[in-house]
Amino acid sequence: MIRVLLADDHPIVRDGLKKHLEEEGDFEVVGEATDSREAYRLAVDNEPDVLVLDLEMPGRGGLDTLRELKRVKPDIAVLVLSRHDEDPFAVRSIRSGAAGYLSKQSVSDELAEAIRKIASGERYISPSVAATLAMHLESPTEGKPHETLSDRELQVLCMMGKGMTATEIADDLALSVKTISTYRSRILDKMELENNAQIIRYAIENELA
Repeated sequence: MIRVLLADDHPIVRDGLKKHLEEEGDFEVVGEATDSREAYRLAVDNEPDVLVLDLEMPGRGGLDTLRELKRVKPDIAVLVLSRHDEDPFAVRSIRSGAAGYLSKQSVSDELAEAIRKIASGERYISPSVAATLAMHLESPTEGKPHETLSDRELQVLCMMGKGMTATEIADDLALSVKTISTYRSRILDKMELENNAQIIRYAIENELA
């Protein structure tokens, strides 16, 4: 049996993932986490074979949790789930130690295969992710402006691109509105943009929204 820990802040998503895996017959769900802190604690305590980690849970953030977990428990294979398209978060996930990356749109078709593969010590990378990784390896210094952002700044940029307000983003990430405003200011400064409208336009034009 492959021991799996599920980390996602949405109960309906967790229930769906658990049911899907239990129907396969060779998985045991050993725990469920609702935020980044709980995901880290349960992973350290339970030492699952695979952690299925939502990239955008409240609190610390999926990528920060991933990096810290791989430092402390490097043998736990991590499969990152994200609602985002595969670029740019796939590259950051793999570089942070993830063994695989899967968009939530592909879960029903690919989840079991992805977990089996990374549990055996392999990587699970879709052709589009592989192409993105190859592009970054070939021209690592020729990135787009959003690649200068921190993980959390990039996350805020994507959420702003979807039309979310500072209050909505703060609620979703369990942060203060003041903190979101700080991230917004950094985004404007680093990307040399002037206002929210330019952020939204950039996100849409670069398929980040």
